[in-house]
Amino acid sequence: MNSAHSILREQHPWRHELRATLALAWPLILSNLTMALIGATDVLMLGWLGARELAGATLGFNLAMSGSIFCMGLITASAPMMATEIGRMQHSVRDLRRTFRQALWTAVTVVLPFWALLWNTENILLFLGQQPDLAEIAGTYVSAYMWSILPFLFFLILRNFISALEQPLWALIISVIGVLANALFNYALIFGKFGVPEFGVIGAGIGSVLTNVLMFAGLAIVVMCHPRFRRYHLFGRFWRSDWQRYRAMWKLGLPIAITMGFEGSVFGIAALLMGLISTESVAAHAIALQLASLTFMVPMGLGQAATVRVGIQYGRKDHAAIKRAGWVSFVLGTTFMAAMAQVFVLAPDLLISMFIDASAPGNAEVAALAVSFLAIAAIFQIVDGAQVVGAGMLRGLHDTTVPMLFALMGYWFIGIGLGASLAFWSGWEGVGIWTGLAGGLGVVAVLMLARWMMRGRLGLLP
Repeated sequence: MNSAHSILREQHPWRHELRATLALAWPLILSNLTMALIGATDVLMLGWLGARELAGATLGFNLAMSGSIFCMGLITASAPMMATEIGRMQHSVRDLRRTFRQALWTAVTVVLPFWALLWNTENILLFLGQQPDLAEIAGTYVSAYMWSILPFLFFLILRNFISALEQPLWALIISVIGVLANALFNYALIFGKFGVPEFGVIGAGIGSVLTNVLMFAGLAIVVMCHPRFRRYHLFGRFWRSDWQRYRAMWKLGLPIAITMGFEGSVFGIAALLMGLISTESVAAHAIALQLASLTFMVPMGLGQAATVRVGIQYGRKDHAAIKRAGWVSFVLGTTFMAAMAQVFVLAPDLLISMFIDASAPGNAEVAALAVSFLAIAAIFQIVDGAQVVGAGMLRGLHDTTVPMLFALMGYWFIGIGLGASLAFWSGWEGVGIWTGLAGGLGVVAVLMLARWMMRGRLGLLP
């Protein structure tokens, strides 16, 4: 088997890279989808509880997620760092463990101030002008949900570790278990089933804590017991400091965290701008964005795979292999999104019907707006896929600071700036906002790709 593998790699290097990328990417893609399903389950069950409870919990969740995205970006640095160590020395144990340990330290460090912030969720939302009853519900929900963030970050660090070893299937298995467990926990805790007291909104928060602890514990047991992973002794002496590696984690991860923060917040601002136009625009925006977010999971997983594959070749200092690793993921990601763009253009009514009945009274305007948004989302799909895979490719080269500046300029100055101008000054309304978002993502995609193509001249290669 190893001989056949070596022959394929030597005689057909592009085919080998394609197989390696797909083998790494598909569990990551499905794992990302399961994470989205966990959130969808929460929304579904809170909706059963009542519209008021759902609205309040959603406010709290969005506030908590803003902090979580930043934390997730920071510990994302562990993926290229561990992949590079494997590329530099295939059987490296100590350096891989050092990076893993300091990723845990980093997660603890960054989550503490966010916990302090989230403990005051109700006061923050009142300060932002939200309704007092909804702010109270949000505060109640977040008082439990906030404790789920740290075990979730620990789970992601473990997923980065097994992905760096190109064994991501275990994360997918644990994630699927997490989806089922979250549904069971929420059903029992929110509605008081199976002999459990009825906790209501706070039950959803407790369910998230239990789910993330279960997922972290499950994957931790795998890496401690599986022969492929246990030799690393990942949790051995985890209390030992390693300030050099800790600083390296922050240096590489902070720009990623800020970049992900820019990207996550720009869609929140877009929703607020839609609210200034009409209620129908907000609803149509939510439908179009949900569809775009679903397809985004595929290039997102390919971007994560690109970070690992490029990072391994970066550690080996193999420039030709770096090129192959990056381009294979990029072509796969953009090809998939181009296919999804055609679906958006050819079958918008079918897609929208999954969310609302266009023939029902009061839904006609929402459906019409959603169709117009999806037409722009077709272009949005391609450039969004290109920029997220491009970012993953550059992260494999440990290049994160300049891409952060690309994100700031593209997402905010162009995306929101152009979108607001077209919406309110040119009278394009919601279509203008989506046009601005597509334009901003397009600029980011072009800049990411140009930087990748100039990686040698810019001194990004080892």
